[in-house]
Amino acid sequence: MQRVFASMLVAASLMFSQAAFAQITPQVVDIPTRPGVTQRFIYLAPADAQKIVVLFTGGLGNLQIAPDGSFQSGRGNFLVRSRQLFADQGLAVAVVDAPSDRQSYPFLDRFRQTPEHAADIKGVIAWLRQFNLPVWLVGTSRGTQSAAYIATQLPVADGGPDGLVLTSTILTDPKGNPVPALPLEKLTIPVLVVHHEQDGCRLCDYRDMPRLMDKLAAGRKELITLTGGISRGDPCEAFAYHGFNGLENDAVAKIAVWIKAH
Repeated sequence: MQRVFASMLVAASLMFSQAAFAQITPQVVDIPTRPGVTQRFIYLAPADAQKIVVLFTGGLGNLQIAPDGSFQSGRGNFLVRSRQLFADQGLAVAVVDAPSDRQSYPFLDRFRQTPEHAADIKGVIAWLRQFNLPVWLVGTSRGTQSAAYIATQLPVADGGPDGLVLTSTILTDPKGNPVPALPLEKLTIPVLVVHHEQDGCRLCDYRDMPRLMDKLAAGRKELITLTGGISRGDPCEAFAYHGFNGLENDAVAKIAVWIKAH
């Protein structure tokens, strides 16, 4: 009898685990933003979602999301490949592509810190507000230049986000504005910074972190430093320390806990 009962417990535990971490069917959403322009994103919503995260990929920002929800580019990016992990943590997820007028080279290059980009994401946030959940922007690498800029341009009262997460932040940039050069002192929302101590990308040197943290408001910020994992290939790419290779579960769990607590 005890053996049967134990078997039932194991079966129930497996069923719960499978249900809790089941793959969520993504929804492809296209919304009009600027005249003649639409913004596409993938939306994944667990039934128990507590908050929503809008994920910004790095590089040129081109995911080229197909109507069936597949990615033609950028699927290896830290945030993109970890989207289901965010959903497993009880967060609804929107993965944004480049807008319809930036679907060819240079995609988001020289576009991330423009009023047009902010307008597109303001439209995404407005669409997400129908679910009556707080909306956070989460960027990685070049995506931090998008997320941070938009947060500084759009206060909550003007359709902006409720919080901001910066991972593998661009701390120096000879070709444009790095994140510390933005008017971060304007931010009144909570800001989490996640960085790998061994990040080998020259634009994301951990030693430059004080330039970022010093500009953020006291009491509304935190820096989480990660170490270890796997570094493979170009130090500025997704499977080096820069992309938290081998640390995805730990990184996402820490981000999710912090978001839920704020």
